[in-house]
Amino acid sequence: MGGIALIARELGYEVSGSDQNVYPPMSTQLAAQGIQLMEGYRAENLAIRPDCVVIGNALSRGNPEVEAVLNSAIPYQSGPQWLAEHVLQHKWVLAVAGTHGKTTTSSMLSWILERNDIACGFLIGGIPLNFGLSARLGDSNYFVIEADEYDSAFFDKRSKFVHYRPRTAILNNLEFDHADIFPDLEAIKKQFHHLVRTVPGNGLIIYPESDAAVQDVLDRGCWTALAKTSINANALWNALELKRDGSQFEVFYQQELQGCVNWSLTGRHNTSNALAAIAAAHHIGIHPAQAIAALAEFKSVKRRMEIIAKSPNLTIYDDFAHHPTAIATTLAGLREQVGNERIIAVVEPRSNTMRLGVHRDTLADSLGHADLAILFQAEQLGWDLSAVQKQGSAIDVYQTLDELVARLHDEMAQGGHIVLMSNGSFGGIYQRLQNMLA
Repeated sequence: MGGIALIARELGYEVSGSDQNVYPPMSTQLAAQGIQLMEGYRAENLAIRPDCVVIGNALSRGNPEVEAVLNSAIPYQSGPQWLAEHVLQHKWVLAVAGTHGKTTTSSMLSWILERNDIACGFLIGGIPLNFGLSARLGDSNYFVIEADEYDSAFFDKRSKFVHYRPRTAILNNLEFDHADIFPDLEAIKKQFHHLVRTVPGNGLIIYPESDAAVQDVLDRGCWTALAKTSINANALWNALELKRDGSQFEVFYQQELQGCVNWSLTGRHNTSNALAAIAAAHHIGIHPAQAIAALAEFKSVKRRMEIIAKSPNLTIYDDFAHHPTAIATTLAGLREQVGNERIIAVVEPRSNTMRLGVHRDTLADSLGHADLAILFQAEQLGWDLSAVQKQGSAIDVYQTLDELVARLHDEMAQGGHIVLMSNGSFGGIYQRLQNMLA
């Protein structure tokens, strides 16, 4: 929603918005762009009688501002619908979908286009460090968008991505998530099949050959050319790992070497993300060697293994991982990079799926690459984390942030790597640890 506000402002609209419990980096990004943000939802926020209210999917009936919109007959739309009508209609849309890696892959792809003199528009669910903004209109015919399967609004329960009509589509992977709106993986597959139905015959769908769930979606019907990716195999696009931590790999297209990626990112998941981005850029005419050169300058995304504090013997990272698969792959990449150095994973389970307890049986295993895992039992979590604690030999649970921070203060003296994993503000723990290290 913050990104949509930035694009609307760039189009010349006067933009303001309502939200609650807003935290950086989006809060600071909006303020820097001069977009007024009103704290809380109230009917009075609509006193200016806006021409249109764009309503995010986090809001539902009973919200005072939503009720005021309906009672006052103010025109309203979902974010995806507004984008489709005002921005995407005449663009070549490159959409990145999947359970994991959407933000990073969208950022990579946008940067590849940028470094090859294509000032594409983009809307990304994070802030790419190469750009410093999560969204822009751009001045080319191309638009890169993070294509989420979550529903569009309380009045439009279709997945967001069915509004985007991509010509180039990346399907990174597919697992069960968003348990608050999807009963099972089958329901998510149905939405992905709807996305596949919108990709034109002269478009392209890029996906990893190893993902059985994505393959199942495509087997239900596909009318578009396909491009498979692989790692250490022989798909149309293949990455050959030269370093186990993912920091160096060769790229092959049709079994011919295109170049070697040397960069600061780690993890096999990022190798897969990069390969998909290179394939998507190739679809619009960018040579793989040029894409590879761009990735050497890619700086990742805020809150994706972002180093937020560092001393000679300790590094603290902020990471957005909130699904066991993402947690596991992130920690595996770090382990390959740092060897036997100490890793402490600090996790706040706060996604809707986590709150419903869907991952209670897989969370412990996802922490296997950490020497110590510390979990935060927030009040709003609907189940007891002691069930996870019993599954692992080095998992501790804390009920309050003060106790958790005190424990980390003791652990910091031993050095190593502390990875803070949350898709929220984590109670401001980031600043507290930064202050302690300083």
